[in-house]
Amino acid sequence: MAPSEIRVTLPDGSQKTLPTGATGADLARAVGPGLAKAALAIRVDGQVRDLARPLPDGATVAILTDRDPQALDLLRHSSAHVLATAVRQLFPHAKIGFGPPIEDGFYYDFEVPTPFTPADLEQIEAKMHEVAQADYPFTREEVDRAEARRRFVDDPLKLERIDDLGADEVITIYTDGPFVDLCRGPHLPSTGKIKHVKLLHAAAAYWRGDSRRQMLQRIYGTAWFKKEDLEQYLHRLEEAAKRDHRKVGRELDLFMFHHWAPGAVFWTSRGTAMVNELNGYLRVLQRDDYQEIKTPLLYNKGLWEQSGHWGKYKENMFLVLDSETKEPDFSLKPMNCPSHYLMYLAGKHSYRELPLRYCTYDVLHRNEVSGALSGLTRVRQFQQDDCHVFLMESQIGDAVKRLMDLILGFYKTFALTAELKFCTRPAVRIGDDAMWDRAEAALRRALEATGLPYTTNPGDGAFYGPKIDFHVADSIGRTWQLGTIQLDYAAPERFDLMYVGEDNTEHRPVVIHRAVSGSFERFMAILIEHFAGAFPLWLSPEQVRVLPIADGQMAAARVVHERLRAAGIRSHLDERNETLNYKIRDGEVHKVPYLAVVGEREAQAGTVAVRARAAGNKQVILPVDEFQSKIAEEIRTRALTSLV
Repeated sequence: MAPSEIRVTLPDGSQKTLPTGATGADLARAVGPGLAKAALAIRVDGQVRDLARPLPDGATVAILTDRDPQALDLLRHSSAHVLATAVRQLFPHAKIGFGPPIEDGFYYDFEVPTPFTPADLEQIEAKMHEVAQADYPFTREEVDRAEARRRFVDDPLKLERIDDLGADEVITIYTDGPFVDLCRGPHLPSTGKIKHVKLLHAAAAYWRGDSRRQMLQRIYGTAWFKKEDLEQYLHRLEEAAKRDHRKVGRELDLFMFHHWAPGAVFWTSRGTAMVNELNGYLRVLQRDDYQEIKTPLLYNKGLWEQSGHWGKYKENMFLVLDSETKEPDFSLKPMNCPSHYLMYLAGKHSYRELPLRYCTYDVLHRNEVSGALSGLTRVRQFQQDDCHVFLMESQIGDAVKRLMDLILGFYKTFALTAELKFCTRPAVRIGDDAMWDRAEAALRRALEATGLPYTTNPGDGAFYGPKIDFHVADSIGRTWQLGTIQLDYAAPERFDLMYVGEDNTEHRPVVIHRAVSGSFERFMAILIEHFAGAFPLWLSPEQVRVLPIADGQMAAARVVHERLRAAGIRSHLDERNETLNYKIRDGEVHKVPYLAVVGEREAQAGTVAVRARAAGNKQVILPVDEFQSKIAEEIRTRALTSLV
């Protein structure tokens, strides 16, 4: 091959010979006109690059089209630049921050004198469409530090970012039409590839996430390759707004917050009934082979130093001053792990006891920044269905399979499905590479032995060990990270945990950390939105509402109500002096599963006229005994659909 030529390998193993200096676009044209038209970028030895960049000799190269999983990030990153282009044209004095792609969209931060209004966003979006239609090419240029500072001399936010770049870091700028931005890229070939974009809202954000720095205005948007995908996403957003757990929880009187206890939930009696049901269900699932324990909430820092939390997690802990030394020598527990180790250390253990499973439902505290607090999904005080399994290394496979069955079975009860993510060692961690190699290999073997599909999430493990995370999809397609199985070789070393083996000598156990729902607060938020407040009967805070038509049937209605209550059914008697239609409508608004109407005929016959939430306006007459029996069975089986 002549020096004036290069050879690259395509994903199917075939090779192409091209002139030296050929770009990704040249390669796409060499493959065929259809690919040339669809090409958006290239992947060179696994790294995504601009389509216009020259190809290196000997590289493996793939052409990205809109079908590639990484193409949406490319589209959204480019859309963020088009947003900044539009803002600069409409607000010339706006200072430019960062504009990354995020899940389902993108954002860009701007420093402006006053917040953006909804009218501003409409104007900016219209200008974005103009920029897209102009079909400006995204042009990449490498510059030295002095030239970069010259280009952004009027942009202090960019100058600060330039100063942060390492001495050997390649500095790149991108131009699209009149706009120049400091950016690593890559981008689409031109703005004309952006067709289906929508700005969503603006919000305040601190520069670089630092509450000590200036407040910027962040504009959020979304972009898709197909119009129908954009429309479906906007529909999901509308549906999510209707289901927002903060709105629905207020309407159904489930919980509240107060500024004197930021990030801590006040559960009403109705919400408490639901939390107790979740607790009770997990206790049923764990009653045969788990030991439920309770441990203190406050510990000396010595425990956290031994566990590694004081060094790796201290900023997330609520520190408490010692009353004598006036030093922050104590902390509220952010997790249960070390206290479970202390319980294990309290006695001697034989291999015959293993696996030994401790479970706890204690309250935990983590010091989230105030700006991150959000309803039930991000709180400072929460309750977790926490478990630690102490076991022999040879038992890891069976233990993981058993935990998988428990966790996935729990989700199935709520019609939730889960995707599994295998998370490997993070940058900040304890333990040496040999320990991590051993832990990751053991957990991966156990996961693969289940036969369940999974993807790998590199670098997202706990600081003490690899983990399997459960990402659960709700009824409108959103995913939430809930359960986890974490394998820990570090804690047994740090706490000198031992068991006496069959050979009558001491051995080191391993520890599995496990949560099913994560925090009850977050899981409740997900359930509220998943069911839109229309919970299955067993979980509903109010299962039956008994409605007398008139005062003359009040006594008979009270008998029905008391019979249901005596059977353990959460019944409410509506004694208000309102019309039946009003009471029915109120029961429907509060999403009560069953309304049991008692009129003169029902009072005389010992029946109720039942209106099931799932049946709309339909009504069925049932003897009270039969009605009670049917709903008791629906509760016992935790059915998702009505049995009446």
